[in-house]
Amino acid sequence: MASITLKDLVKTYGDVEVLHHVEGEIQDGELIVIVGPSGCGKSTLLRMVAGLETVTSGEISIGDTVVNKLEPADRDIAMVFQNYALYPHMTVRENMAYGLKIRKISKDEIERRVQEAAEILEIGQYLDRKPRQLSGGQRQRVAMGRAIVRNPQVFLFDEPLSNLDAKLRVQMRLEIRKLQQRLGVTSIYVTHDQVEAMTLGDRLMVLNGGYVEQFGTPIELYDRPSTVFVAGFIGSPSMNFLPADAQGGTLALGNGATLTGGAQASGKVTLGMRPEHLVQDDAGTIRIVVQMVEQLGANTLVHGVLEGSQTEVVASVPGHLTAEAGTVMSFSAAAEDLHVFDATTGKRIDA
Repeated sequence: MASITLKDLVKTYGDVEVLHHVEGEIQDGELIVIVGPSGCGKSTLLRMVAGLETVTSGEISIGDTVVNKLEPADRDIAMVFQNYALYPHMTVRENMAYGLKIRKISKDEIERRVQEAAEILEIGQYLDRKPRQLSGGQRQRVAMGRAIVRNPQVFLFDEPLSNLDAKLRVQMRLEIRKLQQRLGVTSIYVTHDQVEAMTLGDRLMVLNGGYVEQFGTPIELYDRPSTVFVAGFIGSPSMNFLPADAQGGTLALGNGATLTGGAQASGKVTLGMRPEHLVQDDAGTIRIVVQMVEQLGANTLVHGVLEGSQTEVVASVPGHLTAEAGTVMSFSAAAEDLHVFDATTGKRIDA
């Protein structure tokens, strides 16, 4: 096992810089999730760690070794891809064993490792089948088994669950997390799905346009997002953002309503409120004109606009709720649940 250090990493294609001075320390045994929208550079960063992309400048270290110039085969990593990358003409056993065979591992040792991995992943009964005879979830287990038998220092996962249906994704991500904890292998996992990131990662690295917006635990990113981008990306439904004027610990909304908060802020700000932190309150100053109600069973999402404005707001109400379009509902929010950001830079202003 080994730690991973990313030091001032830059990646360019011609004159275009796609990763900008990325830094991060990944501890031995940690599972780090790199998350962000499509095109933000997360797969490029993973491929640089794997050795499939060259480093323009900066350093990648695995353990005490700088690996910038090492070939992928010499980095002691194992990668699980989105498309499984299984050999269709080989059986499951042969797919899992192939990487060990070309490394001249003994037959007895190969069989021991394959059987051990098959037992961990519960695919022992499929060892003599071809990939075409397996479901998507079973193929993904085979791809993971092929990585496990390598006994690598590092696992790299490149959106491995994106081809699976929603229910199977939930099941497989829990299995990946349990597997990683059992094996204790340092892992980097790439996804664009923030729910997947929150449930899997010890820490999350949020990328936006090739920049690291924030690197921290899921709860840190949820409770104290450092930018408007992180605040909007982490959490489902997404955080509400309202323009406001801050003065002396009071936040004035565009429709004249006021809230207590933002003691350190002054002037134009962006006020963030998570839908689940809006509480129904007849005396509340956040009045929403209902446009649509989504019944989700355990909770209800109220979609509308702030009364007297065109600012869209979503509130998450526990349990069942019915409300006709045009109904005005009142909500309040605790000062500690408000997030205040600089209206120009988008950076957090601490209370």
